[in-house]
Amino acid sequence: MKPANPGNPASGLSLPSRRGLLLGSAAASAGVLLAGCTSNESNDTKAAESGQGQVADDKPGKKVTIGFAGPQADHGWLNAINEQARKRAERYQDVTLEITEGSNDNAQQIGQIETLINKKVDVLVVLPSDGKALTQVGLKAMRAGVPVVNLDRVFDSPQAYRCWIGGDNYGMGLNAGRYIGEQLKGKGNARVVELAGMDNLELTQERTRGFDDALKNYPNIRKVARQAAEFTVESGQAKMSQLLRAAPEFDALWNHDDDQGVGAERAIKQAGRDEFLMVGGAGSKHAMDAIKADSSVLKATVLYPPTMAASAIDLARALAQGKGVGGLAEFEIPASLTLYSAVVTKDNVDEYLPTGFN
Repeated sequence: MKPANPGNPASGLSLPSRRGLLLGSAAASAGVLLAGCTSNESNDTKAAESGQGQVADDKPGKKVTIGFAGPQADHGWLNAINEQARKRAERYQDVTLEITEGSNDNAQQIGQIETLINKKVDVLVVLPSDGKALTQVGLKAMRAGVPVVNLDRVFDSPQAYRCWIGGDNYGMGLNAGRYIGEQLKGKGNARVVELAGMDNLELTQERTRGFDDALKNYPNIRKVARQAAEFTVESGQAKMSQLLRAAPEFDALWNHDDDQGVGAERAIKQAGRDEFLMVGGAGSKHAMDAIKADSSVLKATVLYPPTMAASAIDLARALAQGKGVGGLAEFEIPASLTLYSAVVTKDNVDEYLPTGFN
């Protein structure tokens, strides 16, 4: 992100270790149980008639309209989010996608979501520009009987969504730190630097916390400098130049975002520095191409996969059709799904290259 199923973020979903199941699925399940307790018909019969208990697949089923609202695609990762949603919806004959233009203005995005509610879409997928600021419109949709799949930036209240799906920012930093730690564990007194994202964002703080926690397991490594950039090429170049001046020599760099990493690479090249290895973040095609070429300091990137938008469409379709998720025993879709932040290196880049975004 402006900014993950181990080994295969493009298709896998894993139950979260830190969020857990929320009340949405419990409430929905209670409705099914109540129906079974007050009827002579068996639960199996009721499930068969409603489609409940079936697993969502590619076969055409009940026609559904999914409303998709996200922020303005002013960043490579956000543009990839929109493209993933569009392409996934096109895969299904029974899905109509109503997608908004997107906006970073909270009031404008709220208005776009309200328009989708008034159009009576069957389900909403929302990546809010600001989760806290848009919580009320999520609650409004749920109260209007329009279930919400909350994508990545989480609303303040679990009552504002039926299902949350997104990346693991703490895990992203943790895996970046582990990779760097393993590369440098045989080197005495190793030094690392960090090019972070915007410090006022919780996601940046989580990525840094994960990174720092990972480094605690490697007593020979210490972080000697850190700069916060703004997820842009220009800020990446400017802040990396400052880091290079602050640390005349170091062994590894953890950069939170592949877009700002393009600027960081420019600064590194201009400075003529190559004594360290660089780890990026998010999984852009540019970063993966560089990793595959193995001709620069960039040796790995930690995924924050935009394929989560495609999975959100899958979940929204299953939710609207009253179906469950393949591979799980439950009749309902889960209330929360956290994607895994895999580390892409020269050894596995070909596997992940199709998920790289421009």
